Amino acid sequence: MNIDIKRVKIFVTIPLENIEEVRNAVCEVGAGIIGNYTYCTSSTKSVGTFKPNNNANPYIGEKNNLEFVEEEKLEVVCDINNVKKVITKLREVHPYEEPAIDIIPLIDEEVFK
Repeated sequence: MNIDIKRVKIFVTIPLENIEEVRNAVCEVGAGIIGNYTYCTSSTKSVGTFKPNNNANPYIGEKNNLEFVEEEKLEVVCDINNVKKVITKLREVHPYEEPAIDIIPLIDEEVFK
């Protein structure tokens, strides 16, 4: 089976107070397009944990202290040719020094018989 990846799904966790800013920013540069619809996203509330080391510059919390933060996990589809631009914009507006970003290749349903 030969699979040509045309789209990906991008996942990122974001503090609750920053979700709309990040959602709007990535959609403004072309993420979240499904057919005739734009700004197609999904988000799920979650609790993120992290422990900044001595070299970190944390947006939330203190160095060497385990933090628990209410976040939303934003999911958005993206054309493969637009991923770099979307990720660059995401990093530009995301408040975290090191946002956790997952990029998952999607298989179009036409591949399946």
